[in-house]
Amino acid sequence: MQTEVLLPLIAYLLLVFGLSVFAYTRRQQGNFLTEYFLGNRSMGGFVLAMTLTATYISASSFIGGPGAAYKYGLGWVLLSMIQLPAVWLSLGVLGKKFAILARRYNAVTLNDMLYARYQSRLLVWLASLSLLVAFLGAMTVQFIGGARLLETAAGIPYDTGLLIFGVSIALYTAFGGFRASVLNDAMQGLVMLLGTILLLVAVIHAAGGLHSAVSKLQQIDPKLVSVQGAGDVLSLPFMASFWVLVCFGVIGLPHTAVRCISYRDSKAVHRGIVLGTLVVAVLMFGMHLSGALGRAILPNLKIPDQVIPTLMISVLPPFAAGIFLAAPMAAIMSTINAQLLQSSATIVKDLYLGVRPAQMRNERLLKRFSSLATLILGLLVLLAAWRPPEMIIWLNLLAFGGLEAVFLWPLVLGLYWERANATGALCSMIVGAVCYTLLASIDLHIAGLHPIVPSLLLSLLAFYLGNRLGEYRRANALTAS
Repeated sequence: MQTEVLLPLIAYLLLVFGLSVFAYTRRQQGNFLTEYFLGNRSMGGFVLAMTLTATYISASSFIGGPGAAYKYGLGWVLLSMIQLPAVWLSLGVLGKKFAILARRYNAVTLNDMLYARYQSRLLVWLASLSLLVAFLGAMTVQFIGGARLLETAAGIPYDTGLLIFGVSIALYTAFGGFRASVLNDAMQGLVMLLGTILLLVAVIHAAGGLHSAVSKLQQIDPKLVSVQGAGDVLSLPFMASFWVLVCFGVIGLPHTAVRCISYRDSKAVHRGIVLGTLVVAVLMFGMHLSGALGRAILPNLKIPDQVIPTLMISVLPPFAAGIFLAAPMAAIMSTINAQLLQSSATIVKDLYLGVRPAQMRNERLLKRFSSLATLILGLLVLLAAWRPPEMIIWLNLLAFGGLEAVFLWPLVLGLYWERANATGALCSMIVGAVCYTLLASIDLHIAGLHPIVPSLLLSLLAFYLGNRLGEYRRANALTAS
């Protein structure tokens, strides 16, 4: 183990737990469900920008994305910038209207919003099941990324690192709730910015300058400096699919959407859009460029996902490497705590209280149940991460796509189409989930497009046809009465 690398990380983890203790003391005030899962809707613009960015940017952005840039070259760096409008889209499309309706309905979860809009308990159960399955996969990716970081950068065996990482996150999230999550996200966003800039400067210096690094890439494979990337993988259909998957479709991600019902006022939204977009730009460009240029320094890595941890210990002094290690750890932890909270909120608020609404006033039970659900989910994901795949970016994108195929149209059309009804939303969810699962399972790319594109198109058509069916049935019921 490398003690100099570990010391800054230990200090960072102690700070995380300190913020969680502070959040716990604040949690004693007000309604428990609103405080634990939404922080009493009190986020300002800076915290909103940082928590939305930190939630969106995950192990895939710090480990998987740079790994893909290492493998495919500078074209993947350009592709990564497709994600730039993600914060603007999330807050711009959902933002104010979503928050106004959430306050009107006293909604705590995304499924609360869906139930208030469509009045269908079946829809809530289907949405809850989809969310839990996809989040288990997505959180598994984050746990794998965290353990690989500790393994490569600090010399901690994968299984030991996974235990340390998984138990720490499960405990501090269960203990502190949403307020701990967003306070840590704000700090973690700053850590990510500092770490990204530090690593990129060190990589360029170690490669002998930007011109030298690009020349070395060209010598390895001329395609590494082309727009199409190594193996011509970056075709127009692939890039269009990627934009839908990691930018436009982000509107439908539950753990991102719930941030849009947790801010304080309109000023916070406007500030959050500007700051969040700037932070995403720096992080995406810096990390992916570091991964791509890293091939000029480390040309023979067998596992692309190891490029960032390996670069970290190769181009940075040990203590600086420890400081940078906190950056990808921050990205991973912020995403996991958001998904853990959303999953436990689904279990407690949408499923348990949907069956036992009389327990809504039993705050003592809800406190114990919420913390226990968060802790158990964290431990289950830890077990699922015990045997990881080689490149985690594909598993992460699979989970992302599944959530978007289920939630995007019921959420957006529910907000902006007055005639939208439960039949249409249910048809959209079912068709989206089934279509995406089938296409992804058999790895079928129609016209070169990622499965998310035909899945979203078919689920949109299903929404329209189902909506017409719902209107027809309603009209017949009114006529019969």
